[in-house]
Amino acid sequence: MFVQQFFVKGLAHSSYLLGGNETCAIIDPQRDVEIYLDAAKAMNMKITHILETHLHADFISGHIDLAKKNGAVIYAPKSGKCKFPHKAVSEGNTFKIENMEIKVLDTPGHTPEHISYVVTDTARGQDPVGVFCGDTLFVGDVGRPDLFPGIAQKLAEKLYHSLHDKLLKLPPFCEVYPAHGAGSLCGRAMGAKRASTIGYEKKYNAALQIRNIKKFIASLTTNMPPAPDHFSRCSAINRDGPALAYKMPPVAPLSPDQFEKKSKKAGTIILDIRSYEAFGGQHIQGAWHIDFGGNFATFAGWVLPPGRDILLVTANPAQASEAAVWLRRVGLDRVIGYLEGGMFAWMKDGKPASHVCQISAVELNDIIRKGDKMTLIDARAPREYEAYHIKGAINIPAPDLRTRFKEIGKGASIAVVCSTGHRSSLGASILKQNGFEDVCNVAGGMTGFNAAGFAPVCPVCVIPHGPAFLGK
Repeated sequence: MFVQQFFVKGLAHSSYLLGGNETCAIIDPQRDVEIYLDAAKAMNMKITHILETHLHADFISGHIDLAKKNGAVIYAPKSGKCKFPHKAVSEGNTFKIENMEIKVLDTPGHTPEHISYVVTDTARGQDPVGVFCGDTLFVGDVGRPDLFPGIAQKLAEKLYHSLHDKLLKLPPFCEVYPAHGAGSLCGRAMGAKRASTIGYEKKYNAALQIRNIKKFIASLTTNMPPAPDHFSRCSAINRDGPALAYKMPPVAPLSPDQFEKKSKKAGTIILDIRSYEAFGGQHIQGAWHIDFGGNFATFAGWVLPPGRDILLVTANPAQASEAAVWLRRVGLDRVIGYLEGGMFAWMKDGKPASHVCQISAVELNDIIRKGDKMTLIDARAPREYEAYHIKGAINIPAPDLRTRFKEIGKGASIAVVCSTGHRSSLGASILKQNGFEDVCNVAGGMTGFNAAGFAPVCPVCVIPHGPAFLGK
């Protein structure tokens, strides 16, 4: 038995190759599947099985692409009612891959249709050696049940039983292979370690120490992190079967005139992915800004309106191709072109542009100290804001500015701050789209403000392997 893990940063997604001598399975694959084909080829293995633990909410799975490319059979939860060709499995089903016996457990809670795959390496013994538990059990955490608000309480109760009556009954040495790690919004406080054991989690996982079911339900249905918009969309796409990514055309280079013409078509948006200081210097009016150096895919899926054609402004052509891969991972498939020559070419053609002033931590502190009139928007998540914030700052998380901009006076002089400057620049672009003119971004964010000695260190912002929504 051989296990290889593949980890996608930003989405904090873990997928796996479970192999024998000549054949293997891929569990919970990412959408761009060449990585699995290359890995299997390097070990002279044939991919025969594709195992899905559930209908993933935070990313588009690569099950359809992988099956089309090599003919492997997709195994998926029976209760998921998937619409693509697959083998529907539920509790009690077993199947073999060479000497490995895989047993299916129904483990609902994070989602209604969730299953786990328990593996026994019969060449070595009769005890389960590992469990691919998807988003039911994480390192240091458990799956969140609140992605389905109408049934969150019911799912939390099911999650309790999935954990205590099923997964925790496995041998203590049984290895735990979750579908996510620290940085994912599918849980609340995942550890940075990417695998564990049943025994270790049973002893040290804080969520598993809550044995009272009512308290367990309450802990997982209150004060949870916000759920990005694309979570519900991705689940539906994964159920239907995503479009084949490998058949999608490359992102086309467009001259400034071509770019401008396409940008004026209804249903088209401009996405600028350059650094926030570059965006601040010159950008095309009305553009969204999501810094490619931040948590790009999550925020793109979260805020960009679905079903639109996307035009990219990038630092270079290679970045356009890379961005298209990331956007497809969160179900944004309609990337139709990028600005050839970037903003340099745009400005040489005499096209109109806009700006977002970038101010330093020192400048922000001077404005506060002098008492100058300014509205300070703290675009971080509530947990970060509550840990520490600048006095007088208004907490409106960057994605919420799409609707909550109405709470801000149109004539106000506005500064937007987050932990580093990435989310605040997104927030600034949203404000500019909605008619706010006097908007600046705090470069370096609260991290810079703290480093300059103007405030104590934020205990949330500095977690080196904390959830990606907290910062870069």
